[in-house]
Amino acid sequence: MTVGPGVRTGAESDASVIARSRDEPEAFAVLFDRYADDVHRYLARRLGGEPADDLMAETFTTAFQHRHRYNPSRATGDGARPWLFGIATNLVGRHRRAEGRRFKAMSRIPAQADHEEPLADRAAARVGAQAAGRELAAALAALPARHRDVLLLVAWGGLGYEEVAQALGVPIGTVRSRLHRARSKLREALGGSDPTTLREVPGHD
Repeated sequence: MTVGPGVRTGAESDASVIARSRDEPEAFAVLFDRYADDVHRYLARRLGGEPADDLMAETFTTAFQHRHRYNPSRATGDGARPWLFGIATNLVGRHRRAEGRRFKAMSRIPAQADHEEPLADRAAARVGAQAAGRELAAALAALPARHRDVLLLVAWGGLGYEEVAQALGVPIGTVRSRLHRARSKLREALGGSDPTTLREVPGHD
């Protein structure tokens, strides 16, 4: 049971795991077990399934190599989740063109009604969701990378503002500013919908 970032009832905290792993490297596997699925899901939404496999592994390899630099006093609570998501986001940064191409391709996926759907209103709702997904993908592709990172860490990574600030190494005021600008641009593109509530885009692996 999780009661806070990296603080688990009856379990060793993230900070303690990392500290122990400095002398017992195999202990770092605990963090992989705790966060690998979340990190992979975030990366897959941004880059697709196959790249996510490699980048998730690279995220934890990088974290392991730099575990001596982890400073729990700078973390939100003592949780390693923002730290890991920051590493993952930096790795996404090496694939900006691929991410942009992915979102642009998603924006061109045609909406098709499910002809096996027995109720016409459900089919129409599904097509409408696909259309919204295409608009979201196009709007994400048009965002500056620094704004997209903040928005997707919130919407797809599930991080709070302080956690995003920690992940990206920027002041919380910068996070708020970038998120406000990203939301404004996407709301305009999506006809007023809150982009942080749109969890998927078409073609998600």
